[in-house]
Amino acid sequence: MHKFTVILTSTFEADTAEEAALLMYQALTRAPAPLQYLVRDESMVATDLTLDREKADEFAEIDHTADPGNW
Repeated sequence: MHKFTVILTSTFEADTAEEAALLMYQALTRAPAPLQYLVRDESMVATDLTLDREKADEFAEIDHTADPGNW
């Protein structure tokens, strides 16, 4: 199994870094999950990805930890 770093970037206007983080948290709890990500693999190669909402929601509904391929 490989390791990936998934980076989500949003821009917020705030007075402090903590406030910006709290605004991000608020956005994540109130709005649909974001679809645009930067994914970096173990060799630090980065890929910009935009997910299809319908496919992403379908994937999220399935318990992928039960897949023997994940063991």
